[in-house]
Amino acid sequence: MEDCYQILGIPSSASASEIKRAFRRKAKELHPDIPVGGQAVIDRQERMRDLIRAYKVLSDPERRVEFDSLYTIFRKYSPKQEDGGFDYRRWLSAREDPESRAKLIFFDLLHDLEDQAVLEYRKQRDSSPSFMLSGFFSREDFMDCGFILAEELFFREEYYESFLLLAEVIQLERSKPYFRHFFPEVMLLTRTLLRTHVCGIISDELALDCLETALELGFGKKEDAVFLKLMSMCYDRLGDMSMARLCLEKALALDSSLTGIKELRRRLAV
Repeated sequence: MEDCYQILGIPSSASASEIKRAFRRKAKELHPDIPVGGQAVIDRQERMRDLIRAYKVLSDPERRVEFDSLYTIFRKYSPKQEDGGFDYRRWLSAREDPESRAKLIFFDLLHDLEDQAVLEYRKQRDSSPSFMLSGFFSREDFMDCGFILAEELFFREEYYESFLLLAEVIQLERSKPYFRHFFPEVMLLTRTLLRTHVCGIISDELALDCLETALELGFGKKEDAVFLKLMSMCYDRLGDMSMARLCLEKALALDSSLTGIKELRRRLAV
């Protein structure tokens, strides 16, 4: 994770005007028109790209809040090496207790080792279904990094595990707001997962588990109607016609204009 403040050479308490001044000063030092040769040109171009990226983050109030939140966690779970000898990741990797494994997952997430983080998480979940990351971190730390892990699981088509994390984050947010800027992204990812990556992709039993939980997450009537429609389809495939009919009737009661159910209505006589 890049330290935007370090790149600009300013403290984390810097004001908006200090951020602008630091950017201008650094940009002058790295300007490509200054005559240099060989590798120095490439190095200067890369540093300029880093500088612009850092400035875009810190000059946008919302993005800066998000960066500060994640960077606080990054520093918290990335202890500095002492005398160049202490390797925190190696130390965590050598330990088998659940808390150390949980911290290893978060460490890897924050150090561009997403594949390792996902593999370790799946290993812990497979060996112990009761393994819950939220049991080893503060509420805020879990919500930040839990969402990042949920995204990585989603990208790797681990939809059920991704949903479980997203649902936990949403339930925590509903009980006490914390995400100011990330929460719409959390809801969007969860909605997308439920609508297009559950029914017919994971087992109907797991899909029903996700969709039943989704009804408690406060998406609203129209979304709940879609979830009930998908539940009806799952029950239909499982051969439970009475539950399929009940779910479809509830879906139509919430949204009479619900689409994509013509064949299902005919088969269930609803």
